Amino acid sequence: MNIFIGLLIIAIGAFCQSSCYVPINRIREWSWESYWLVQGVFAWVIFPLCGALLAVPAGESLTNLLVCAPAFQLWMTVLFGVLWGVGGLTFGLSMRYLGVALGQSIALGTCAGLGTIMGPVLLHVFFPEMNALSQLTAAVLIGVAVTLVGIAVIGVAGAMKSHEKANDKETDKTEFNFGKGIVIALLAGFMSGCFNVGLTFGADIHFEGTNAMFRSLPATLLVTLGGFVTNMVYCLWQNAKNHTFGDYRKGHVWANNLLFCILAGALWYSQFFGLSLGKGFLVESPQLMTLSFCILMALNVVFSNLWGILLKEWKGCSKRTIIVLSIGIVILIISSFIPQLV
Repeated sequence: MNIFIGLLIIAIGAFCQSSCYVPINRIREWSWESYWLVQGVFAWVIFPLCGALLAVPAGESLTNLLVCAPAFQLWMTVLFGVLWGVGGLTFGLSMRYLGVALGQSIALGTCAGLGTIMGPVLLHVFFPEMNALSQLTAAVLIGVAVTLVGIAVIGVAGAMKSHEKANDKETDKTEFNFGKGIVIALLAGFMSGCFNVGLTFGADIHFEGTNAMFRSLPATLLVTLGGFVTNMVYCLWQNAKNHTFGDYRKGHVWANNLLFCILAGALWYSQFFGLSLGKGFLVESPQLMTLSFCILMALNVVFSNLWGILLKEWKGCSKRTIIVLSIGIVILIISSFIPQLV
């Protein structure tokens, strides 16, 4: 029962994350770099800080926890957060050069697979005495493989959709560049997977006796802070380059835009808050604990495509395309339970 509850919580977090772009669409008169920076303050700083405080027992402080944490593990956690920030920035470029279907499939597939495997591998490199490679059991590796298959099938459905709507402006191929696109997509997936590597390095940064549901929240804060630095530097550079600093002086839209930035930030952070809470119910299954990040990424893909169906992005597609999409979604859902089936 606990395992079902844990997976349900992770699924709710994934649903919230897939919904975070809905409030962003309500933001008015701000350029991308301006609203991305403001929502990032909430998504990557304020809400993760609030979450991390839940992991602090009475009489203790978050500052003391971070000061007393092993410096190497703490800074490695932040460093992989910085690298994860690069992944988020390059993700959009992968879709620009490969198209949405192929770009998302390669980037998210790489993120899900490498994000799960890199953590134990790199931890073993630096701390071989921890025997971190033992986490990569056959059940975990099979789960990763099934997830990649599911994402690939959804990618095929996306390619079929693009082909069927080849005359639409949104599927203009003028910028298609497979060579450049494949490199960027792999980079985006690799860098995005660094989020889970950061969580792996920061797994021990918590107080003794902290509830299992909250243990990874301090590490989550460190990773998102690293990602915030990357995104902040890029957004401010874009503000300067595009002369959009004036966005922040548009007082008449601040109330509206701030509200939707807060909502978008809360929805985005929900995925990793849900991941932490969900893992607290998965402690009896080490395989699911290791695979949890991969499960989260898989469910992100599932709910993103379900949103696409609800918003009629697949309207007009053939029955064959919808069947392929449905098969991919079913495979991703099954991948969440693989460790319990193997």
